Amino acid sequence: MQPLRLSAFTLASPLGAGVPATLDALLKGRSGLQRCDFLDVDLDTYVGRVSGLEDLPVRADLAAYDCRNNRLAQLGLAQDNFTEAVAAARQRYGRERIGVFLGTSTSGILDTELAYRHRDPKTGALPESFNYAGSHSCYSVADFVQRVLDLAGPAMVVSTACSSSAKVFGSAARMIQAGLCDAAIVGGVDSLCLTTLYGFNSLGLVSSRPCRPFDTERDGISIGEAAGFVLLEKTSALMNSPLAVPDAVMLLGVGESSDAYHMSSPHPEGAGARLAIQAALQAAGLTPGDIDYINLHGTGTKANDAAEDKAVFSTFGGNTPCSSTKGATGHLLGAAGVTEAIISALCIQHGFMPGGLNTEHIDPTLKSAYLLKNKQQTLNFVLSNSLGFGGSNCSLVFGRMLKRAER
Repeated sequence: MQPLRLSAFTLASPLGAGVPATLDALLKGRSGLQRCDFLDVDLDTYVGRVSGLEDLPVRADLAAYDCRNNRLAQLGLAQDNFTEAVAAARQRYGRERIGVFLGTSTSGILDTELAYRHRDPKTGALPESFNYAGSHSCYSVADFVQRVLDLAGPAMVVSTACSSSAKVFGSAARMIQAGLCDAAIVGGVDSLCLTTLYGFNSLGLVSSRPCRPFDTERDGISIGEAAGFVLLEKTSALMNSPLAVPDAVMLLGVGESSDAYHMSSPHPEGAGARLAIQAALQAAGLTPGDIDYINLHGTGTKANDAAEDKAVFSTFGGNTPCSSTKGATGHLLGAAGVTEAIISALCIQHGFMPGGLNTEHIDPTLKSAYLLKNKQQTLNFVLSNSLGFGGSNCSLVFGRMLKRAER
């Protein structure tokens, strides 16, 4: 595939608002998980909560879009000079030539949940203040972000559970390749809500402890929330500009698969995950031996970690370092893919591989080279996995522009 540059990126997550806060937490091994205190949720679990959203309404002219999910999106967009970078891109290409491709799993469903608590006792009607299109609708977040950034190009939302904001990288790459836009905002936003907390708990997938990916005693996920955004541009458009840094981080490959093995359980042999990994490597023109580090999907459930381990080991063997960052962030669902893409970019930029937090004793049945502690090392190529319900899988390959050009 045509390499695309990550010209700017930003993130608001349980680790903090902005990339510096994220990097500091990863380097110091600090987790953003805390015992659940969200609304009146009565569950013995931990969550990755972004504080302060209750007091951060969206800007007045976009009040029709006010909901927790769009408040989180607004917080993310306000970090890391991201809006300034997009404004510069808007000047280069025009507002109609920049696409917006976002992932979410539940969007602003919390507003609907709360609205149902206040139905008319006689008619069952929802409150007049409830605005489905501005909150619950999956497209709401793309509409909101497009308006905040003053863009008018193609816009869409992907909702494939936990792979949503990884798959948008593929959507954007195809749209740019087809000539429908010159640059793209890709990302994802998912916020805490009752549906995911109680829903995953009903499946027996929510842990009473901070999640422990690849641990022999792992017993479930910790649900979190985040908003992450990346500005993708063609390298050819930047060659003669001040932004043409030779060692920039690039999106080199996207691999997608749909094994459709089960509605919620992964294929036990990791068949679909393996196909996505192989497709991403092929798109990037790389071999398994070229990858320096793998950011695993690594949710901390028995089935997911076992299946992903088989996919990784069968492709890379047992020597390629890997870890999951969900012990730090929690499982961010529709925002997991972009969050871990940004973390992968930070690993390349700063030369480190994050150890998996909370994991104490690696399951001896798992064969991949799982890291328990941070490791400093120059990284040229990183693979990031996102594996969604229903077998909707996506793998992304990132690398240094300079190293890719040398091959």
